[in-house]
Amino acid sequence: MSGMPLTLPTSWVPSLSRGGRGHLATAMAKAMARTAAETTDTTQPQAQPQGRIRRENVERILKAAERVFAEAGFAGATMADIAERAGLPKANLHYYFGTKDDLYRAVLDNILRLWLAPIASFTPDADPVETLSAYVTAKMEASRTRPHASKVFANEILHGGTQVERFLAEDLKALVDAKAAVIDGWVAAGRMAPVDARQFLFMIWAVTQHYADFDVQIRKVLGRRSLTRQDFAAMTAEVLRLVLRAAGLPEPEMAETPTDSVPTLS
Repeated sequence: MSGMPLTLPTSWVPSLSRGGRGHLATAMAKAMARTAAETTDTTQPQAQPQGRIRRENVERILKAAERVFAEAGFAGATMADIAERAGLPKANLHYYFGTKDDLYRAVLDNILRLWLAPIASFTPDADPVETLSAYVTAKMEASRTRPHASKVFANEILHGGTQVERFLAEDLKALVDAKAAVIDGWVAAGRMAPVDARQFLFMIWAVTQHYADFDVQIRKVLGRRSLTRQDFAAMTAEVLRLVLRAAGLPEPEMAETPTDSVPTLS
């Protein structure tokens, strides 16, 4: 792989500086731009249906690629395998993403968008209990509904993180610094117990993503063939209790509602 850096639009990470963003456009952005360019002429009667089909194709490809990369790794995955999983001709994959490297970077970009969106709620005026509860719930829901996304990212990090190295060192560092400053502000104002803000975020990531990355271990220990919505509801409640206790915050009352009501990140 070439190690081309990823770039996330600043709209997804409001706290990041707009300076120093000389990164090349991501493969997913290119694919979506191609789709938009081909459907700009709305005078054509089939423009909108064709645009919808193309967008659906891109989504199908990304979803299939996420699973294949999670199961086979980058080296073991092939465009043919991804095309078969997506139920599309292999030519469609090359049309939208060009190469396997491009598609892999697009998958990583999509995963990072999924994960970074909810942390935007960490603001100085936000309520720590509500903010942390929503964040933990969103992260757990992502592990339930998108476990392969977490595995792809974990595999990338375990293999050196060459595709996300610049993102981690620049964009993610800036984001974590900004959100850690918010947590430090909450602590200074007496709104939560003292914590090492960065370690606190690392802990949340580690615990919530564990349920996706190590689902086999969890299922075997719990004696489950699969983890149900009820399992995840119970696990989310327990993780939330642990996080709020660590922050010295009161635990919210957990309503008896189905996990269908929990907001998703997809």
